Amino acid sequence: MTWAENSTVRATGRLVIVAVFTATAIQNCASSLDSGYRVPGIVVAAVAGALIAWQRVPWYVAPVVITAATGIFGWVLLPLLALVLFDLTVQRRTNIALLFSAIAIAVTAFAPAQATPQAIEISAMIIILALPMLAGMWVGHRRKRIAVLNDEVARLKHERSLGEDRARAKERARIAAEMHDVLAHRLSIIALHSGVLEAKSATLPAPIGDRLTLLRNASTQALSDLRDLLGALHESPEDLPTRPVLVDVDDLTEQARAAGQDVTLVVDGTSADAPVAHQLAVQRIVLESMTNARKHAVGGSVTVRLTYGPPVTTVSVDNTLGSASSDAAPSGYGLVGLRERVLALGGEFEAGPTDEGGWRVSARIPHPHPVEQDWQEK
Repeated sequence: MTWAENSTVRATGRLVIVAVFTATAIQNCASSLDSGYRVPGIVVAAVAGALIAWQRVPWYVAPVVITAATGIFGWVLLPLLALVLFDLTVQRRTNIALLFSAIAIAVTAFAPAQATPQAIEISAMIIILALPMLAGMWVGHRRKRIAVLNDEVARLKHERSLGEDRARAKERARIAAEMHDVLAHRLSIIALHSGVLEAKSATLPAPIGDRLTLLRNASTQALSDLRDLLGALHESPEDLPTRPVLVDVDDLTEQARAAGQDVTLVVDGTSADAPVAHQLAVQRIVLESMTNARKHAVGGSVTVRLTYGPPVTTVSVDNTLGSASSDAAPSGYGLVGLRERVLALGGEFEAGPTDEGGWRVSARIPHPHPVEQDWQEK
């Protein structure tokens, strides 16, 4: 925050300026007015300065009082009148400021406390009063422009926040759809095999047959729960993937190379070493990063490094400096969605420029602790 934006500093600065101009008016009264008008002029100057400093009075009080006082005491109160005219023009009351200045100049010619001013003195008064009005008009316009820009910035921030919220919600729905595709397949296999074994339960001990029935019913119910959960998390099923979503990163990089992109893939471990949720996150990060590189770093190279762990799955995608594509769309909320996905898995996500001028996207996702189950045979 600059000093001009600090309300306390601005208020203090205004009080100092009012004090200086009031002191100048008082000095004018003490040195220029006749003895019969000297003390009243000093008192009026002090009161007028207090009215300008005390901004809780109605806006028209100070202009009226100082204009009337100028009609009595003359040009000695011009410093305070200049302040009043400045305030009026800052408040975008330019027509009213012109009216008060015209009245002040006219009544000064008949001020009983001073001799009738000459034409050159009238011209000087006009210039003295015109300068603060011009300055006030400039300050008022600038403040209005700053207020408009601040409102625009606040609106853009709000829209950005709403866009990020929508991106996070969309990513959560995507996660639900992807996990549905993967888990539904595995649960259906469990239900199928448990059903086959249940059909042969007559040749198995009764406790094992009961367990098989329970397993089949539980897997069938889990499939139904998955469908219900997916419907609750997303209101537009037509937007969700309709094909298997688990794609190997090798295939993604090969497709990118076929499209002419320079991609290097370095893998430590195999995808089977990581949970399915980690594999999906890695796939999304690599796909989004390579897409961004194609749009914003044409001609640059991309290096993908994967470590499947355990104990952690790590992925980093670095692209070197390149030129922006001529049809590149403005940056969206892809990184917001990636961050939401990684944080949902308890990981860490970073994205930003490198020292060499490129861009890096990286994530570190810890593996879940293994759950040990004790089975007792009956």
